[in-house]
Amino acid sequence: MNPGASHASEPDPASGTATPPDPDPARTPGLEPGGGVAPGDTPPDSAQTSGLSHHQQKPPKATPVVTIVIAVVLAVLIAALIIASAVGWLQF
Repeated sequence: MNPGASHASEPDPASGTATPPDPDPARTPGLEPGGGVAPGDTPPDSAQTSGLSHHQQKPPKATPVVTIVIAVVLAVLIAALIIASAVGWLQF
């Protein structure tokens, strides 16, 4: 590596932007010749792209509310049928 080269997190004076945060292979422990790692060894961390490639719509808020209301109504109806059957109002 060039001794005058900037560190990965320092801005590049020529372009004014930071250089990629990929590790320097010459200073990364555990790398085999060619850049590979030994079996069972963890490779060095590298840069990742984050963020969305396109706008994702927010899920509708009505769907969970409707689902909960339907579940509660069904539970009340089933409980009413069980109570009515136990009291003797319904004959099966």
